Amino acid sequence: MSPHLLQASAPITLLGGGKVNANHLSRALALAPEIVAADSGADAALAAGHRPGRVIGDLDSVSEAALAVLPPGCLHRISEQESTDFEKCLRVVDAPLILGLGFLEPRLDHALAAMNVLARFPGRRCILLGETDLCFLCPPDLRLAPPEGARLSLFPLSPVAATSEGLRWPIAGIDFAPGGRIGTSNEVTGPVRITVASGALAVILPVGELEATAAALMAGAAAGG
Repeated sequence: MSPHLLQASAPITLLGGGKVNANHLSRALALAPEIVAADSGADAALAAGHRPGRVIGDLDSVSEAALAVLPPGCLHRISEQESTDFEKCLRVVDAPLILGLGFLEPRLDHALAAMNVLARFPGRRCILLGETDLCFLCPPDLRLAPPEGARLSLFPLSPVAATSEGLRWPIAGIDFAPGGRIGTSNEVTGPVRITVASGALAVILPVGELEATAAALMAGAAAGG
């Protein structure tokens, strides 16, 4: 299969088979109107009154009812079982930004698997939305301006070396690592800049920061950061 099944010039919304908050979906679609579904994410899309343009995955979870109303041309089966449907989607979808819903809730194992995929696809700018939080892989140079006092957590998905500005507890010189030092519940004190020298670092913010975070990641990508 082509490494780029879908090449999009604008952000897309990617739906998984987990819990999808209707309000969060509306906000995501305002930023990224095109819907791609990961397997049974097609059911989530149809239940919300939307028809996905493409359904990607091993297609072992999508319902017969969904298959009956979706045109065969939008179904893209990737049969191998060595990867999750989320990974299959990131592998073949190229977009300036992906907003993913239905990957963090309600199962912890699915959420951990999704975070693992983010770490292995650093070239994909992807924000995952949960009920209360969003998360994304920090690009090499991240600039954000959350409200002063906002919670900003950092979780290393590999050993990480990074520096920061605008955080109550600076991270320069800290050896972040899974099973070692992490950055839960840091606090914004001003405009934030995080520079990652090495490693995979997840950024976690309140879901209310979606629009500002999406704009910051798009601006950073345009600037080559």
